[in-house]
Amino acid sequence: MKAVFLAGGAGTRISEESQYRPKPMIEIGGMPILWHIMKLYSHYGVNDFIVCAGYKQQYIKEWFANYPMYTSDVTISLETGKITVHQTHAEPWNVTVVDTGLNTMTGGRIRRIRPFVGDEPFYMTYGDGVCDINISDLLAFHQSHGRIATLTSVIQKQQKGVLDIGEQGSVKSFREKQANDGAAINAGFMVLQPEIFEYLDGDACVFETTPLERLAAEGQLMSYRHTGFWQCMDTLREKEMLESMWARGVAPWKVWQD
Repeated sequence: MKAVFLAGGAGTRISEESQYRPKPMIEIGGMPILWHIMKLYSHYGVNDFIVCAGYKQQYIKEWFANYPMYTSDVTISLETGKITVHQTHAEPWNVTVVDTGLNTMTGGRIRRIRPFVGDEPFYMTYGDGVCDINISDLLAFHQSHGRIATLTSVIQKQQKGVLDIGEQGSVKSFREKQANDGAAINAGFMVLQPEIFEYLDGDACVFETTPLERLAAEGQLMSYRHTGFWQCMDTLREKEMLESMWARGVAPWKVWQD
């Protein structure tokens, strides 16, 4: 299965960093937060990735194209231009970076990568949040209920989509979070059947509104409850918090071995 990442927004709430690079490429411990999310999926055997790019999309393409330069020692001959890479460290990844448009909304971005996904189920999440979720358990839960979509829910005081969760994890309704609301929220880390594309109707489609609301109303949206660590990186304060956790060696999302 492929994993799709939404990585096209401008990240205006963290403009101190995003003015120079896309938000998913802001670094935690010297590596983009998108890399951290990919490492999580790779730990569970998912190595085929599709990045829905937009804002400064060339930065993402160039970074992955030059990946060995960022992770290995190199010798550069200034006379001949020859570059020798020593002890090359490469991930077993296939990374497809798709320019899904500068102003395309989230649902529109997912719709645009349909040719790269095909008629198979796929993982989908946001390129700016880290988590210690067990991807294998998430998939097993999705396969157990036979619905079109599964999203991961967490309890956090954040401005995210609120879920009204019924029996056995069925999502009965989906709405935007209100101040001081203690309900479960959408943390991303979804599994989607290819039928999801029937709910996406153009570049202006916001995945978190009409499509998710319609899925919930039709009984086609399920919630996988995650009680472990999850944190998005919307602000500079959150970025600095994640950076501090990584530097102190207490990053719960690092489930992989170096």
